[in-house]
Amino acid sequence: MHFEVLATDGPARRGRLTTAHGVIETPCFMPVGTLGAVKGLGPHALGSLGAQVMLSNLYHLAIRPGVDAIESFGGLHQWTGWQGPILTDSGGYQVFSLAELRKVDEDGVTFKSHHDGAMVRFTPESVTAMQRQLGVDFSMMLDECPPWPVTEAEAKESLERTQRWAERAAEDHARHRRRDVNLFGIVQGSFYSALRQQAVEQLRELDFDGYAIGGVSVGEAKTLGRDVVRQIASELPEDKPRYLMGLGTPEDLAHAVQCGVDMFDCVLPTRSARHGLLFTRKGQLRIKNARFRDDLRPIDEDCGCTACRTVSRSFMHHLFRCGEITGKVLATECNLRFFLDFMGDLRKALQSQNLAETASEKLRQLSSEAADQGN
Repeated sequence: MHFEVLATDGPARRGRLTTAHGVIETPCFMPVGTLGAVKGLGPHALGSLGAQVMLSNLYHLAIRPGVDAIESFGGLHQWTGWQGPILTDSGGYQVFSLAELRKVDEDGVTFKSHHDGAMVRFTPESVTAMQRQLGVDFSMMLDECPPWPVTEAEAKESLERTQRWAERAAEDHARHRRRDVNLFGIVQGSFYSALRQQAVEQLRELDFDGYAIGGVSVGEAKTLGRDVVRQIASELPEDKPRYLMGLGTPEDLAHAVQCGVDMFDCVLPTRSARHGLLFTRKGQLRIKNARFRDDLRPIDEDCGCTACRTVSRSFMHHLFRCGEITGKVLATECNLRFFLDFMGDLRKALQSQNLAETASEKLRQLSSEAADQGN
């Protein structure tokens, strides 16, 4: 992997990541395909929308169909049909989200599968090994992601365990290194500034291929999460990509880009689409609302996705009211295109060094209620 910074605007960076499976223009948004596919979209549709990277989840793939099986199928790219870069989450988020189904100890994490109750064991070494088997472009170290609120003492204990896991993951990665698989370290420390700073300093010494900010969007107020991003992003190595994990409203993206983050993922656009909440350049549409029954305008006249080019708000309203799966598929395309275009616009603004003004104007337009009111 090669990362280069092409332009800056304050702390913000316009960059380019070159991987074994393609070039990524940053800052970039990565659609979430937990099981190897974004819900409702095949690999061709995902590429047509302009996606550069797909994110999948090691924990879920390890349970079904299993990492050995995927390796025998030719690896994750061959098996899924997505030929662009892939990033896999290590299962660290499941340490947070499946609290009642796992046990953390010094050596790793034991999960009770949510699928069939089987016991699944993750260690720092097994996690890096499994991601090498999958052949992904970006792999993540195993980390512990504590919920909020948590005491400083508890956060410190969790962080120190994560830091020991980081050392083991880095050693395993160096010992069995594949040139096409890159390992990211993850900055934890909850919402305690001193702990976050300690994590950054220790992880920098391990010289990971990239660095991620984890442990946000775990029950805290938005201001706390943004404070962490503001504190940490510019402290990470300038010559390595920076990734903010799991945070992705347009406001979050604009803020983090201005702080110097390069990579993002979030289920917000796809999950919202399945519930009939559509993102447009003039605000959000709750397409199930009765006011859209006879509205023959495009969902978003400035969007180039299939739904906006071919069907009306009225038809989308009809599909959702009838429970027709096509509505969810079209809405997913629409929302992902919005997020991918939004990030593309921030890249252009960054290149021309008017990022703050562009971001402010776009967010002002998005706060409009005109679209949701059908005006």
